[in-house]
Amino acid sequence: MDIRQLNAFIAVFEERNITSAAQRLFTSQPTLSVTIRQLEDSLGTTLFQRLPRGVEVTDDARTLYPQARRLLAEAQALSIQFRQRNDRLSLELGVEGEIAASHLEAFLTLAYRVVPNLLLTLQDGCSGDARLSVEEDCCEDELFLPLWEEQLVLALAASHPLADRANLDEADLANVQWITCPSHPSHQRLMELYNRSSGSVVATAGSMTLALRLVAAGAGVAMLPQSMVDHHAGVTSRPARTPNLIRRVGLCYSAQALDTPALRLLHGHLQDTPALEATAL
Repeated sequence: MDIRQLNAFIAVFEERNITSAAQRLFTSQPTLSVTIRQLEDSLGTTLFQRLPRGVEVTDDARTLYPQARRLLAEAQALSIQFRQRNDRLSLELGVEGEIAASHLEAFLTLAYRVVPNLLLTLQDGCSGDARLSVEEDCCEDELFLPLWEEQLVLALAASHPLADRANLDEADLANVQWITCPSHPSHQRLMELYNRSSGSVVATAGSMTLALRLVAAGAGVAMLPQSMVDHHAGVTSRPARTPNLIRRVGLCYSAQALDTPALRLLHGHLQDTPALEATAL
């Protein structure tokens, strides 16, 4: 039993006439009759009683009809699904672990607006045609297109004693308990701040994301990007009062990746757009 036979059966069942069904299917009456006989042979039953004028449907035909309609509809839906997919522009995007949800969501909103019929695949980490990442994590053979600049701020639990202070000075930071990320590229830039403080390191983390979890648990304070602290329950932030403590977030990609049509469209749009806020991207 195949799609052609189901189409033939449905047409004859609904028309109750071989000639009318053949006209509906743009085929000849003998060809349609052969197709119906082949279907009957494959099912081992008789579907139609041939009459001098038209046909009469059997009980088996009445049983088959709704199932045939369903099978045909499913087959047509599959065909449409794959045709539409082939018309889409594919893009595989890697997302590094320390990209804030607000940045990712803003970028995705832009991607769907700029690229018609986008078929997007998101992957964790370093993979894909391009990836959202911080500038320090770009490989030597990759290009970097900056999208955001953001300050590193002092992150502390809402229950921390300093959380009630609107403005903090160096005296306030003299004895804080630091959570640091020694393996993170930002660590060296923070050494001056740590050295000016007489506070102690109470915990280290392998990533800023893990450092944020420690802050939320009340273990200490950490210097983290503003976007990672925003909207995190139980965590607040204060300005660092230290110049040049910023990070840049953007797209890392190889020159060859611009051969991908979807990435080329996005890249062209982003090159014409100044550094963007997550809410306005």
